[in-house]
Amino acid sequence: MTETAPKGLPGAFMLGSHRVTTPVMLSPMAGVTNWPFRVLCEGYGPDGLYVAEMITARALTARNPKALRLCRFAPSESFRSLQLYGVDPHILEQAARIVVDNHMADHIDLNFGCPVPKVTRRGGGSALPWKLDLFREILRHVIRVCRPAGIPVTAKIRVGIDDSHTTFLDAGRIAEDEGCAMVTLHARTTAEYYGGHSDWNRISELVQALDIPVFGNGDIWTAEDALEMARTTGCAGVAIGRGCQGRPWLFADIKNAFAGSPERVNPTLGQVGQVILRHAGLLVEFYDGDERMAVHDLRKHAAWYLKGFPVGGSTRKAFMECETLDDVRRTVDSLDPDIPFPEAIADKPRGRVRYAKKVHLPYGWLESRDLSPEQRRDLFESDPLDDVY
Repeated sequence: MTETAPKGLPGAFMLGSHRVTTPVMLSPMAGVTNWPFRVLCEGYGPDGLYVAEMITARALTARNPKALRLCRFAPSESFRSLQLYGVDPHILEQAARIVVDNHMADHIDLNFGCPVPKVTRRGGGSALPWKLDLFREILRHVIRVCRPAGIPVTAKIRVGIDDSHTTFLDAGRIAEDEGCAMVTLHARTTAEYYGGHSDWNRISELVQALDIPVFGNGDIWTAEDALEMARTTGCAGVAIGRGCQGRPWLFADIKNAFAGSPERVNPTLGQVGQVILRHAGLLVEFYDGDERMAVHDLRKHAAWYLKGFPVGGSTRKAFMECETLDDVRRTVDSLDPDIPFPEAIADKPRGRVRYAKKVHLPYGWLESRDLSPEQRRDLFESDPLDDVY
């Protein structure tokens, strides 16, 4: 269900009983999309979807302290989106039951898109949709827990394992058949990792194949990229990953673009410094007052915030050596507040851009689209990846 938007652009839609006014989603990113960063992004672009970073199902069922920390939401987050990862349908069902019974979230997204070797070698992430029976089982187990509680379930997928082993159309149809409310497609294969340019034609194919909303993901660095993806693919909305690293205001730009407004946020270095300070303060709250942990977490964000600004190596080094909030304040105070935003890098890739050298899969994974009894046994054994961080 969509509402009127400028011609050729997506409008508001319903995710379960929740009205999403701005069709943009913050993609879950490990170590990035905890609630402090989500709050910053949502502050610039309210009424979108802001999804917490991936929680492993086994860690949640084991009540792992870090998993529970990552499940926290800020009071300002009125609609709470949580992403779960796992390979065992029964463990994922248990995790979903914990979420439902404890009113931990209003929306569950399932991760079938992670290309990281330590995940795919266990048959998880973007490797999992190759096994059609397992993919269907997971969706069925989670949705049957969430549906009675009115919690919509969505799925994040990739194009496939490589160009010879695509999975997105099968996965999308199964997701729709099992009752998923929406599918997000990162238009790369596992083999492509984060390299090159994502193939938006694949998003168009999935849009045409499904009746449920399809969000597009991959290579949206500016609001103009979001406009182009929406117009060329017909997607119901866009999902933003690396493009917002160090640029939470990208959500304001996209909100404006989808509303037909040319207004864009181009902060000066002084304004970016204030965002860094606010981010640092929110991280201290997230870490229950532990400034050292908060400031160490901030370091990667500081590098992204400063990307393209002519601040010099000594300033960048100073941010990397901060240990307290006072250190961060002193370093921010040393910045020239009048330096304009570096437009030259506004549309350039951020974060990881490399190709994977090799796709890591369980032995014999590609021999069949269904799990063998041996693979089922091996896959569901206790995996340290699932219960510790």
